Amino acid sequence: MVKGKKQSNLKNVRHLITKMNPRSPISEQYKTIRTNLQFSSVDGELKTMLVTSSGPSEGKSSTTANLAIVFAQQGKKVLLIDADMRKPTLHYTFRIDNRKGLSSVLVGETELKESVTSSDVAGLDLLSCGPIPPNPSELLGSKAMETLIANASLDYDLVLFDTPPVLAVTDAQILANTCDGAVMVVRSNQTEYDAATKAKELLDVGNAKLLGVVLNDREQKKGHYYYYGN
Repeated sequence: MVKGKKQSNLKNVRHLITKMNPRSPISEQYKTIRTNLQFSSVDGELKTMLVTSSGPSEGKSSTTANLAIVFAQQGKKVLLIDADMRKPTLHYTFRIDNRKGLSSVLVGETELKESVTSSDVAGLDLLSCGPIPPNPSELLGSKAMETLIANASLDYDLVLFDTPPVLAVTDAQILANTCDGAVMVVRSNQTEYDAATKAKELLDVGNAKLLGVVLNDREQKKGHYYYYGN
């Protein structure tokens, strides 16, 4: 049990490389992604953004968490929301309570401000998934979700959503229609071209503004993360 806990802690440290080692080459790549995202949205203010992938295990959640950190490190007030209400991970990554969160707010059990948790990264607040609901898609497409986004946008410079894979469920498509931009994560030597293409097509159907793609797990000599515009 001790060994498993230690491995889990090491995994979380690796996921939050921008917090643990902000001057590392990988952290610098995240900062480059941040800059490119800001240039991609130069014609409109980027207040709400979602991160997704075509399929599971492509690194979208760790990418989302590290992006939230580098935006906060820039001096922005950031709210990171775990909108993957099927397989949530934010509460594990940041080691916070998940007894209330996004689902609690959307069904009216709690208010947004009382469900948000401050992180130990200056400027970064967190909203975990909360209890897993039986109807995630319906909640994400509800009027309550629109209200939450509107209220959060008043209090934060950036609201960042971690959403489920596009090819698995419709959740990311639903949110894409209300967010200012979307980023898709693909994993080198794993994500199939056809899957990535299909995911982009589905995001287009959802009226997503695809800001770009993060290529995850490149060979180390070429850098672990690389960004290119849409």
